[in-house]
Amino acid sequence: MHITQSKNRQPHPVVLAHRAQRAADLQLRIADGINAFAGSMPFVYIHAVLFGLWMVFAESNPWPMLTLVVSLEAIFLSTFVMIGQNRQSAFQQAKADHDFNEQELELKTNTELTRAVHALTTELHRRLLDEPTR
Repeated sequence: MHITQSKNRQPHPVVLAHRAQRAADLQLRIADGINAFAGSMPFVYIHAVLFGLWMVFAESNPWPMLTLVVSLEAIFLSTFVMIGQNRQSAFQQAKADHDFNEQELELKTNTELTRAVHALTTELHRRLLDEPTR
């Protein structure tokens, strides 16, 4: 399923603020880059080749050094995943807060408009009823 977006559509204000914050912090840019690469198929292919070569040429069974390297890599990757999850959680909260504030403002505006329409309708009915019949 492919979702197309209108070219005229403006990004959500929270998305723009979030992007600016991420771009301003070198550590966050590095974490985003690592997450993007570690979550890709090239990452899987490179590891499959490297681990295979290591197992065949660099070390013999039970591969103690390979086990250490894989364990350390897992620790770091899980840390980067948690950083990404925390970032996503903060982004979702900021977006939810912004959306709530916008919806509250829209509700207030719609309520005021509904009251104005009601007042105008009441006034119109009063004038029509007060008008002498021909």
